[in-house]
Amino acid sequence: MTDRRTFLRVTSLAGGGLLIGTLIDLDGAARLWAAEPIAGANTPFTPNAFIRITPEGAITIVAKNPETGQGIKTMLPMLIAEELDVEWKGITIEQAPLDEAKYGRQFEGGSTATPTQWEPLRRAGAVGRQLMLAAAAQQWKVPVGQCETEPGVVVHKASGRRLTYGALATAAAGLPVPDPASVPLKDPATFRIIGRRTPNVDNAKIVRGAPIFAIDVTVPGMLHAIYEKAPVFGAKVARANLDEVKSAPGVRQVFMLEGGTALNGLMPGVAILADTTWHAQAARRRLRVSWAAHPTASQSSADFAAKAESLLGGAPARVLRSEGDVTGAFARAATIVEARYEYPFLAHATMEPQTCTARFADGAMEIWAPSQTPESGRQLVATTLGIAPAAITVHQVRGGGGFGRRLNNDYMVEAAAIAKQAGVPVKLTWSREDDIRHDFYRPAGWHGLRGALDADGRIIGWSDHFVTFGEGERFAPSAGIQPTEFPALFVPHFSLGSSVIPLGVPTGALRAPTSNAIAFVFQSFIDELAHAAGKDPIAMRRQLLQQVQKPESGAMPAGVMDPSRMLGVLDLVAEKSGWGKRTLPKGSGMGVGFHFSHRGYFAQVAEVRVSKSGDVKVVKVWAAGDVGSTIINPSGAEQQVQGSVLDGLGEALKQEITIDGGRVVQGNFNDFELLRIPEAPPVEVHFRTTDFPPTGMGEPALPPVIPALTNAIFAATGKRVRSLPLSRHDLSWA
Repeated sequence: MTDRRTFLRVTSLAGGGLLIGTLIDLDGAARLWAAEPIAGANTPFTPNAFIRITPEGAITIVAKNPETGQGIKTMLPMLIAEELDVEWKGITIEQAPLDEAKYGRQFEGGSTATPTQWEPLRRAGAVGRQLMLAAAAQQWKVPVGQCETEPGVVVHKASGRRLTYGALATAAAGLPVPDPASVPLKDPATFRIIGRRTPNVDNAKIVRGAPIFAIDVTVPGMLHAIYEKAPVFGAKVARANLDEVKSAPGVRQVFMLEGGTALNGLMPGVAILADTTWHAQAARRRLRVSWAAHPTASQSSADFAAKAESLLGGAPARVLRSEGDVTGAFARAATIVEARYEYPFLAHATMEPQTCTARFADGAMEIWAPSQTPESGRQLVATTLGIAPAAITVHQVRGGGGFGRRLNNDYMVEAAAIAKQAGVPVKLTWSREDDIRHDFYRPAGWHGLRGALDADGRIIGWSDHFVTFGEGERFAPSAGIQPTEFPALFVPHFSLGSSVIPLGVPTGALRAPTSNAIAFVFQSFIDELAHAAGKDPIAMRRQLLQQVQKPESGAMPAGVMDPSRMLGVLDLVAEKSGWGKRTLPKGSGMGVGFHFSHRGYFAQVAEVRVSKSGDVKVVKVWAAGDVGSTIINPSGAEQQVQGSVLDGLGEALKQEITIDGGRVVQGNFNDFELLRIPEAPPVEVHFRTTDFPPTGMGEPALPPVIPALTNAIFAATGKRVRSLPLSRHDLSWA
């Protein structure tokens, strides 16, 4: 909802026209903004708002947030265009520069774009439409209530008169601004754009190979750079053969950067600048660096696993949640199930490795970056290099995938630091090995689980000792768990405790952070409990969802799963997959999983076929989701779900990052394997609409597919998968 702070900016464009802007506060509240009009017909116009209409009828909608493949450069302008009431095919979508004073917070992550901007951007469009109506009514000298809009046109049906938005734009800019909170929004039944399958606005350019990605940026006079960092995170350069590398063909400069100690900042390293990226990479093969000793060099995946095993044998270092009488529940249980689960570090492996272009001149820095958090990147560059933030211009460039990797801006500060030192424009391009060996990894984790069943097969007790990384009472980035994570509040006697292991490896958010691991563990263990109780896995989940332990107030805490919504998608996916109604051949099985994260409710069923030798073939996946009342762009939404499912399958089947001697072992797609096209199953997507505001789509569809897969493997083979990836396991059967 808007409040009394809500106001609008409407200014005349150079040469006439209309400019309308809306801004999103950091807390997600909507406000529309005002400023002094742009004076003079010849005054150059700099886009600083979301709607621009010229007297010639050209309509431009500015996309303010970074685009890394999630589709918000298409989806968010659809909201404005719908309420403005224009033809989608007739508008131009323009990427905004970074300017949070004008556009509000500009970032991409957490599936937040839809829930935070659903109403503000619609209201921006609706105010524009209302101004067009008022301008026409004034010109025709009729009540505004007698006027209505058709796409791009105001109509007075009684007289048959019509005026285009272009013809009205200059007059509309001089009118009093209506209160955005009182401007009527369209009845969803009349939507012409929202709810229609709409191609991504960059599709044609992508297909043609047009230079729209960050890796395509070219600046006059630039050199191409690579940056060699220590394989052990944070180690400093002791010495390097810089003179020998400088003599390599095409090389223009070679120098060391001191760097710092923050893993998400500028690390120490050696920069090589050359005429082409190929020359820089070729020269890199001549580079010999001696790295200083670093304490992280003593860490390894084997040591982490041994430490976790030791910790799981004792009591948790701290209790995150405790309800009921867990000891008593296990004492009187008819059946007790115990299991240990684990999952590995994972890399993001974005299709476009990290890249950034920077130019430093006359004390000012200009940057072209595919960052998910460009303002944070600007502040990092400012702090690291001692440049005033106001002297740093950041251009938002389309990124070839983000998935949380580009929430960190290490590559941005590297490019800026190299450009500042070199005195020439620089495009930094990471190799695939750089990308995989210098990531912010999804943290590994271990769980010691116990479940108590009563004589009727109900889950009455649940205990989890969760071991991951951190210091004291602080989890490493994206390593933690929420105390309200399901099945908390659904099991009467519940305990969740944690212990942590110190870590020198950088960690961070990977698509559906924390949920991508927790869903595998908890939904797999629920399947184990269902098997022990002799119950159908979906029936067990329905029963568990119906035994929610509501607080005395009757209201569930904020951010906790609504069981009725999850039951809805669980029933939908059971229906669409034919759960319990199909007879499968030996070696085939179906599994189910569900999860609530990032405001979205998803349940999925996977069908697998496992050969006697243990080869796994995912036959099909069915996905059912509830993300509220409206699917803004069904095409984009369906693709997001399908992509999430395939991401999850790829993670589960083969992906694993291991640490040895403080460094990452894997380095390319030969040993960190992505899902191949022949391995990708069909993914059938269904949405259940509910009376809730629409929410995001980029993350909540990923977590359920991993337990759906592992539970299907158990149904097919009788072998329970308690660790990932599947490539670790012998799944053969007789």
